[in-house]
Amino acid sequence: MNREEQKRAPIYEALEKFRRQRVVPFDVPGHKRGRGNPELVELLGQKCVGLDVNSMKPLDNLCHPVSVIRDAEELAADAFGAANAFLMVGGTTSAVQSMILSVCKAGDKIILPRNVHKSVINAMVLCGAIPVYVNPEVNHKLGISLGMEIGQVQKVMDENPDAVAVFVNNPTYYGICSDIRSIVKLAHARGMKVLADEAHGTHLYFGKGLPVSAMAAGADMAAVSMHKSGGSLTQSSLLLLNHGVNADYVRQIINLTQTTSASYLLLSSLDISRRNLALRGEESFAKVMDMAEYARNEINSIGGYYAYGKDLVNGTSIFDYDVTKLSVYTLGIGLAGIEVYDLLRDEYDIQIEFGDICNILAYISIGDRIQDIERLVGALEDVERLYKKDSTGMLSGEYIAPTVVISPQRAFYSEKISVLVKEAAGKISGEFVMCYPPGIPILAPGEMITQEIVEYILYAKEKGCSMQGTEDPGVNHLMVLKE
Repeated sequence: MNREEQKRAPIYEALEKFRRQRVVPFDVPGHKRGRGNPELVELLGQKCVGLDVNSMKPLDNLCHPVSVIRDAEELAADAFGAANAFLMVGGTTSAVQSMILSVCKAGDKIILPRNVHKSVINAMVLCGAIPVYVNPEVNHKLGISLGMEIGQVQKVMDENPDAVAVFVNNPTYYGICSDIRSIVKLAHARGMKVLADEAHGTHLYFGKGLPVSAMAAGADMAAVSMHKSGGSLTQSSLLLLNHGVNADYVRQIINLTQTTSASYLLLSSLDISRRNLALRGEESFAKVMDMAEYARNEINSIGGYYAYGKDLVNGTSIFDYDVTKLSVYTLGIGLAGIEVYDLLRDEYDIQIEFGDICNILAYISIGDRIQDIERLVGALEDVERLYKKDSTGMLSGEYIAPTVVISPQRAFYSEKISVLVKEAAGKISGEFVMCYPPGIPILAPGEMITQEIVEYILYAKEKGCSMQGTEDPGVNHLMVLKE
């Protein structure tokens, strides 16, 4: 990485120059630097609204960058150790989908774990790829799916030599990493591409003592959520390419779905955040790691909770662990994760990332302070003391391995009928059901609905999980394939 070059922020610098010129706007957006929408100026401030501008020659164009955006993308590639980088303004969803659409055509097989984000399966609905799942190992106590075991990956590859790609979570939402280096070697020996979802792994490129990043491991492409641990504005992301991937073709794929009106607020936030991470990321993430470890120790000393970390590593299904993730098992105090999530928000004004059936996740990043950690630990201590219950009869959040009957695309576009959730067992799902966050589908189009899955959905609803993916806003009915 060229540290001197990384001090530049080409998009930000071009915007600052543009702002000083006081150009009269006869282009879009129609609010004309905020003059047409004073309430928006009141909410966001004059400087912010004044920089919400259209693509023009001095500011380049994201669809076909030739100047400042191209320079910013080259600096991002250098900072992340990639051959190419693309600034993405449709969130990591658009980066994930661009990866899959770049390597998969209708009928192509892609090997992946089932605990992927919904954007992955949505991409298969769009392009007609066929999922071949490596069912992950499960930690039965924590109720979470783990990484992909190498032996399992190799077996699935040998059974599906015509698969075009392998998709890896690096890390999962809960911080668990597979042995991505070995997966890359196995895949490349068979002519398969490796795609990595690093929505929760921006910091892996800059922190010391963290799991290996996808680019360093030799993966072909990686989708990186800069807006999560990297500090950029919500919805801004990066798509990284390694050597040997046709960047011009990938740009064409991106342009199939990404907006032609890219927000310069998002683009400049990516530019500034990349600079910040390149220059100060190592020390920033060292502090994040220290805060997360401190919180883990304090929470574990309360009793009843289990804040897990490196102690889970087994070298196979949990090859490594991202210690910046503060994942806490809550069933030991007789409360589902989502119940603790609700209590923290409603009683203590603390908003954590998510609660599922068994766990909560508090996202710790470069913007946190030790006093915030203390407040979270104190609130969890209070919750344990005031709300602890007997955990008898509580469901674990255990991953339920699905049976794929037909492809996501065929199921999604098939003729469907609506049935009550409680009467759906034995039918084939025509839509998604998931708790969001984390956005990992309980059911996806084309999968068999079992009684166990029905009970899980009803239990998650009862406990207060935010359910989505169904046509029915109340998630009382499911769209299933017509028999």
